[in-house]
Amino acid sequence: MPVNMGSLDRIVRAVAGAALVALAATGTVGVWGYAGFILLGTAAISRCPLYLPLGLSICAKPK
Repeated sequence: MPVNMGSLDRIVRAVAGAALVALAATGTVGVWGYAGFILLGTAAISRCPLYLPLGLSICAKPK
């Protein structure tokens, strides 16, 4: 699967994912906050599986 996420997309996903996991761990939000791990995972591998069927690539230069 090719890289399809740009730097800004990765940063936003990582920050949002970390915030969701932290909020879930402290009990501020429900268990659904652990879905932030999905955002952290996609940011770590620079790939969004949902972008592929939609034909999207946010990456400035696909690798």
